[in-house]
Amino acid sequence: MPAMRPQRPKSLSGLLLIGFALIAIPLLGAVVYATVEMRRLTQASEALVRHGVEATRHTQELFQRATALERTARLYQVLGDEKLKDVFRQHRDEFASSLAALERVMPDDATHRLTVSVRADAAGLTEVVEGSHGPSPALARAIDDFIHIHDTLSSLGEKTSADINARLQALQVSAVETQRRLFWQAAALVPVMALIVLVVVNLLARPLRQVDQAISELGRGTFSRPVAVRGPSDLERLGRQLEWLRVRLLDLANEKNRFLRHMSHELKTPLANIREGTELLVEGAVGPLDPNQREVANILRENSIKLQRLIENLLSFSAWQAKAVGLELSQFSLRHLVRSVVSAQQLTLVAHRIKLDVKVQDIEITADRGKLRLILDNLLSNAVKFTPRDGTIYIHALNYKENLILDVADTGPGIPKDERAQVFDAFYTGKTEQAGQVKGTGIGLSVVTEFVQAHGGTIELVDGVHPGAHFRIRLPARPAARAAATEADAAA
Repeated sequence: MPAMRPQRPKSLSGLLLIGFALIAIPLLGAVVYATVEMRRLTQASEALVRHGVEATRHTQELFQRATALERTARLYQVLGDEKLKDVFRQHRDEFASSLAALERVMPDDATHRLTVSVRADAAGLTEVVEGSHGPSPALARAIDDFIHIHDTLSSLGEKTSADINARLQALQVSAVETQRRLFWQAAALVPVMALIVLVVVNLLARPLRQVDQAISELGRGTFSRPVAVRGPSDLERLGRQLEWLRVRLLDLANEKNRFLRHMSHELKTPLANIREGTELLVEGAVGPLDPNQREVANILRENSIKLQRLIENLLSFSAWQAKAVGLELSQFSLRHLVRSVVSAQQLTLVAHRIKLDVKVQDIEITADRGKLRLILDNLLSNAVKFTPRDGTIYIHALNYKENLILDVADTGPGIPKDERAQVFDAFYTGKTEQAGQVKGTGIGLSVVTEFVQAHGGTIELVDGVHPGAHFRIRLPARPAARAAATEADAAA
């Protein structure tokens, strides 16, 4: 027959119950053993106390009875009253009863030899008293001989005390041994309990970590990794439900990206025609324009540029979400790239009378030129939206410890603290009013974040340097490893 494999618990409650039982049973056994040992020691202590009390009481009674026998015999020797014999017999019987009781309490050989001697002394005095008919020299000698019985009784008392002390020492040794056994059992029980707890926690923590990781990935919008939970059946059932949710969310994300791509492509062609016609109007291809007509044409041109930028963001966002593109690294001058981005928005800056404070070191960097241009373009457009007339936009860049530090800030209202956790989320537009006629889609900063992270960099909000929003980007000088990983993801 094939060997039977132990089955895992089918539910979380079953696993917890088994774990509790595995922990409770050894503990209960240890408690029961300790209780039995303590009860044994308690009973032994009680027996020792009873034994000591009874032995001491009987020994004291023997001293009292022996003294009574001696005193009665002496009275009879002096008075010769026959009634004293009856009193003597009563004390003799009590003496014999106490001696027999002591023998029952202490049945060892040494005690037996002493009680035999005491009994013989008492019997000798009794024989002389019973045979006398009044005072006699024989009785006087018997009484003098009987005095030595006190020495024997003293030896018997010492023997009793020694026996009690010996039993007390044995009980103390037994208590110490029991204490030592209980200590080592507890010491052995601790690692066993720790091992059981570790096993139970491992069996429980692994599927919980898998569930937590799956929920975290779904919360971050990462739907590429299948959800697999191994453990109790109810946790596996939860894992299957999370996998169904992952597949459903992945389908919805793909549908959203397809919709964005289709809509963006559908809008791109007519918008290009609008831009081309607007450029022709501004250049006077259809005739000279008066100031009012030129202002209207410039407004059309400016907003068509904004719409084109929004559509490009949508296309970049959907392509990146679909992992359809990777990084195309090249080496170029950052200062030239910044000038190009600023030139593309020069008309908007002049129209809003916004000043620029550009301090960019002449740095040669290795990055994806198109994506870095889109990062700068989005940050500059975002600053233009929220910068008031006659405001200032700051663009600073420097090389620090093999990292590019890029700051883009403005003198607008800034970003409220309660919105900072969401400002980098896709399609979040915030509550602050924007300048201009075209409201943003809320994906500009999301695209910036995605592209910065693709280069292995970080983006953060900085406080206290400029009055408005201040974004700081840190990029490695050579994000080659990150780019390779991104291209591999795209290929996959």
